Amino acid sequence: MSSNAKIVLRKKSNREGLYPLAIRITKNRRSTYQYLGHYIELEDWDEKNIRVKKSNSNYKNLNSLLSLKLSEVNKALITLQSEKKDASANQIKKVIYSSANKSTFFELAEEHLDELESSEKLNRLSTDKAWVSFIVKFNKSKQLSFQEIDERFLKKLMLNLKTKHSLSETSIMNILVLIRLLFNRAIKQKIVNRELYPFGTDKIRIKFPETTKVGLNINEIRRIESLNNLSPIELHTRNVWLYSFNFAGMRVSDILRTKWSDFYDGRLHYRMHKNSKLLSLKIPEKVLKILDQYKDDKRSEDDFVFPELKKANLDNAKDVYNKRKTATKKFNNNLKSISKKAKINKKITMHIARHSFGNIAGDSIHPLMLQKLYRHSDLKTTLNYQANFIHKEADDALDSVINF
Repeated sequence: MSSNAKIVLRKKSNREGLYPLAIRITKNRRSTYQYLGHYIELEDWDEKNIRVKKSNSNYKNLNSLLSLKLSEVNKALITLQSEKKDASANQIKKVIYSSANKSTFFELAEEHLDELESSEKLNRLSTDKAWVSFIVKFNKSKQLSFQEIDERFLKKLMLNLKTKHSLSETSIMNILVLIRLLFNRAIKQKIVNRELYPFGTDKIRIKFPETTKVGLNINEIRRIESLNNLSPIELHTRNVWLYSFNFAGMRVSDILRTKWSDFYDGRLHYRMHKNSKLLSLKIPEKVLKILDQYKDDKRSEDDFVFPELKKANLDNAKDVYNKRKTATKKFNNNLKSISKKAKINKKITMHIARHSFGNIAGDSIHPLMLQKLYRHSDLKTTLNYQANFIHKEADDALDSVINF
């Protein structure tokens, strides 16, 4: 399928309420955008004729620039086509702009966010969009070249994030990871020289702090299971939480997507939303009792087990994401009242179901089996995760010294 380019006004305003002009490059119905570094009022854009209106004082120069840039891109597209080079929209863009060296940090950030949105990675999109906004606030402008992002810039940014915004060390490291990702992309596109790379052993190091993972113990889970004074919404929340725990800490996004058709031959068969891995697990007796409570609402085998996504537009990833996000927030709020009724002092969230499984598993299950149950891609991830819950050897070592 042939590729094409078009001048567009992106409907994402900056802090001043102005909208960016860009060239949209499309191939096989997938698009990427090259921002031109100019912003105008929404009312100044002629959508029909694809040009800046006379109401903008600089319309002549802007329209001349748009024509020139579009012509350059179209010439490059014709050259690629004549050379029979098949490439994606992003690859075409890299070829066209590889020698331009004009893209700014925030232009590549917008490109990154657009790609996340196009691939429907909405959870990552929401997080990275927030990280970008912190960098914009620090820089006080969207004009930032990669050459300006040196060690001094990053150290000042880290201090600003800690003192002015009170971000945790983990959040600050995540922002640096995003900057590093975009810097590497800029190097590949020859926007900046590798010699200016500000990360490394003797430069800015990205090191995440150790985190404490706290899970419930068997006695605490039994207290939750035995509660008989729950409201209907608390009862539903408990069911979802216990469903997660009994399936080795199944994630909320997978729980809410569970359909009746996923259960057959005494097993749950599902594909993980996070990494598309297929998994098959035996249905525990406790889960069968939970499922019995929802059978009266079953409309067909393709119906969702739990109600949160039943009214979602499944063709609209944003609608599904928003309903899942809202449901998770409600679950976590309900778990606060459930923990009080169960007289548990630990913080309980949906994700704590996963930690609780790990806590009870301890070192009694082989790491390779835990890797399968956790659906981790790398055994090292499982070992690092489970290290939070293995204490027996350290406790025995301590006792061997002090018990005299």
